[in-house]
Formats: sequence, structure tokens, C-alpha cells
Amino acid sequence: MEQGNRGTMVSMLPQQNQNPLQQLQARVKHLETGFRSWLTKQSVAVEAAIVTVASGAQGAAIGGIMGTLTGDISSALPTPPQAGLNPQAMASFKQAQALAGGPLVQARNFAVMTGANAGISCVMRRLRGKDDVQSSMVAAFGSGALFSLVSGFGGPNQVQNALTSGIFFAAVQGGLFKLGQRFSKVPSVDKDLYYSKTRSMLSNLGLDRYEANFKRGLLTDYTLPLLNDSALREVKIPPGPRLLILDHIQRDPEFKEKRKYK
Repeated sequence: MEQGNRGTMVSMLPQQNQNPLQQLQARVKHLETGFRSWLTKQSVAVEAAIVTVASGAQGAAIGGIMGTLTGDISSALPTPPQAGLNPQAMASFKQAQALAGGPLVQARNFAVMTGANAGISCVMRRLRGKDDVQSSMVAAFGSGALFSLVSGFGGPNQVQNALTSGIFFAAVQGGLFKLGQRFSKVPSVDKDLYYSKTRSMLSNLGLDRYEANFKRGLLTDYTLPLLNDSALREVKIPPGPRLLILDHIQRDPEFKEKRKYK
């Protein structure tokens, strides 16, 4: 009886010694992965609506914080006499109001920009099956045009302003996309080459979140037939996932053949 109690206490020690912050991060990551997996199985309309609302809410929060920190500068702007101002000057005044509004104005503007961009990007990705510069520029054009219509940014011709803002947003987004692609192209290809089988194995086992552990330990596809419990423990993979990974490797015919020649 005493030995049984000791065994129970020993088995509870790892759980007590776990970092609560790491546990929370792992749980949030698990929920996020599950939610994204569920979202990809929904129709285009449902996914786009959820992504748009979620991104719009984030943008609204960011805009509200920025508007609070900068203060409502627009309230300090003098109101010009409507009759004595030409259309061009009135348009410039409205631009200043759109860019210097308080928390509610900034929350609205950021919500429209981020929500529209995310929603259009989602639709383009589902329709075209990839994320590329064309999809990115279409999403940026839509968000820029809607931002112009909602905020009143630009001159008196709203249609022309929407087109101009959309083209400007698209050009900037396309340039940033190409720039980022240029600097990240070679590293991303290298990672895919050395971890493709590892990624596939972890995905089949439902252990995608441990891909980063493999990369930190440089456990590439070439090391899979050589994996043991000690190596997986070194990269901080818990006991349960370790057993699943090792069992998969032992059962896989390809890895069995490779072990024969080692």
C-alpha cells in the first residue's frame, strides 16, 4: 500500500513541475490548430465571414488603442466655413479628419482595412489554391478601396478616390510581397527539402505542433530511421508523443529497409 502511494506521488511530480505558462501556451496552440483545421472544412462563405469578423475585431482593437494614445486630434481642428471653401480645400480638411480621428474613428478605419484584407485573401486562397502576389494585391486593392469609401479619404469624387486608394494599396502590398519573397525564398525551400517526411509523419499522427522541436534539434528526414527515445527527449517531446513517433517509425516499411543497411 505504501509503495503504491509512493508510485502515485512520483507519477504526479512531472505534472506539478510543469511550467503553467507553457501548459497554457500548449493548450492555446492546440485549440488554435483545431479551430483552423475545422475552418478549412467549411464552405468558402463561412470561412471568409469568420476570418473577416475576427480580423476586423483585431483591427478595431488596434485602431481604438492608437486613437486613444494619440488623442482625438480631429476635435482640435477648427471647423471651416462651408460656403467659403472650395471643393479641393474641403477635401483636404476631410482627409485630415479621417487620419486624425479619435478611438472610434480609428477603430472603424482599421477594422475595415484588416477585415476586408483578410476576407478577400481567404476567398482568393480558396479559389486559386495558393497565396501569391496576385492574391495579395487583389486583397490590398479591396481593403484600400473600402477604407477610402468608409473614411472619406480623398477628394470629392468617391469612386475615383476608391480606385486610387485601391491601386496605391495594391502597389505597396505587391512590392512588400515580392521583397519578402526575395529574402525568404531560399531558406523556406531548404526547410521543405529536409523536413518533408517529418512533417508528413507528424501530420498523420496529429502531432504537427512538435515540428518546431524536430527543427530545433536538427532531426531531419535523414535521421528518422535512427530516432530513439533519448533523442526525442532531448528536443523536449513528451512521453506520449514519443511513443507514437517511435511506434510509427518501427512499423513503417521504408524505415525498416533503411535500418537493415545501417
